[in-house]
Amino acid sequence: MKSKTPLPVSYRLAVTSRVLAAVIGGYLMASLAAICLALWMPTSRADAVVTGMMSSFVFYLLAVLWCFACRTAWRAWAGVMLPSALFATLAGVGLWMVRT
Repeated sequence: MKSKTPLPVSYRLAVTSRVLAAVIGGYLMASLAAICLALWMPTSRADAVVTGMMSSFVFYLLAVLWCFACRTAWRAWAGVMLPSALFATLAGVGLWMVRT
């Protein structure tokens, strides 16, 4: 009978980091994308909110797929946080334009 060798701690940490990037980073990116679409779509407020919320599921799916398709956990985090920063900037500009 073969003895199973345990997985190294570095591998376990890398998988944990990817899971956190997918769950937390994906949720952040999806919610910011929904906010941006709700602010920037040239339709009625209700239609823009519904479209933003429905499309957030697609953004979340893409974030999860991205996190587990990358070679490293660092690239997974960068691939989720950079679009999140872009969406946050666009949301800030959109909110600033609405309030002025």
